[in-house]
Amino acid sequence: MSAILREVGRGKRGARDLNYEEAFAVAGKILNGEVSPVQTAAFLMAERMKTENVEELEAFVHACRNGAERMAVFEDGLDCAGPYDGRTKSFMATYPTAFVLAASGARVTLHGSEPLPPKWGVTLPVLLREAGIDPRQMDREDAREAALRTGVMYVSSEDWCAPLRKLRPLREELGFRTVFNTAEKLIDFNHSPYLVFGVFHNTFLDRIAKLLTRFRYRRAYVVQGMEGSEDLYIDRPTRVYGVENGEMQLELVDPAAYDLDIPAPELAWTAKKQLEVAEAVLSGEAHVAFINQVALNGGFRLYAMGRVSSIEEGIYTCQGLLEDGSAYRIYRQWCLTMGGELPDRRTLSTYPASTT
Repeated sequence: MSAILREVGRGKRGARDLNYEEAFAVAGKILNGEVSPVQTAAFLMAERMKTENVEELEAFVHACRNGAERMAVFEDGLDCAGPYDGRTKSFMATYPTAFVLAASGARVTLHGSEPLPPKWGVTLPVLLREAGIDPRQMDREDAREAALRTGVMYVSSEDWCAPLRKLRPLREELGFRTVFNTAEKLIDFNHSPYLVFGVFHNTFLDRIAKLLTRFRYRRAYVVQGMEGSEDLYIDRPTRVYGVENGEMQLELVDPAAYDLDIPAPELAWTAKKQLEVAEAVLSGEAHVAFINQVALNGGFRLYAMGRVSSIEEGIYTCQGLLEDGSAYRIYRQWCLTMGGELPDRRTLSTYPASTT
């Protein structure tokens, strides 16, 4: 490990990228606890300074997959890979969107962990606890049962990949993004053939797209979404990279093209507010901007999965599933199956309804 540290720790200009075999060996040692915390921290900081190349990212993804429990519940599902450091300034549209997709017959996997640096935002487990669902009390069979009944599977990443849980204290103490912020999102717990993956920076958009050409996704999209998430913006265009058959194509998804571009109200995005708005969307009582955002993201994801011929067709499909209550019924069933409370039994603060 000392030799590796000398190679990657020579500063921005002097550091050498590792090849796949070297990076895979290092990743395995870190995840298996064979490297001291000091050396692990030094390596992660050095990689952060020089930036990880595609081979290093690929190696860390494979090492994380080797250390994880993975279960192919769906044959034709979509993996939604959002930021594990959570959300602080934007609506987590991927949560209600999952139930709209499930109502259409699509199958969706959501996954996440307790908040991590650098954002320390609201993450899926925090949101689920607000709904009366405690991910820590769920086992794999619980997740499988909910998935089979509703089409939505939730995976608590640190329960399904124990080495990540062991690394948490170190990552919290470091306080910055590391290679694991990318690798953990690509474990693909359900062996999904379709993927939407969120990134923040332009430079990372291209690098992740190149990385995804090395995996066996039938079709994957890298989305430069809200707060680095897989959620398309509703008030401006979103840059996305489509990856299919080893080829990459940069695209722009513009909500104005579908008459959906309405500015969303600024809110303080606590876990309670995230849940409140998500449930208001599903029950048809939310501000129109959030309803539109879920319809746009649902339509785009149906298109990404090849279930519709265009994003526009997907949007119409999702709007219908919201309007007729199908998505809300799936969500209520999912809450019960997951051991949570029914939405209408919770007392949430008043939220301005749609003005359409």
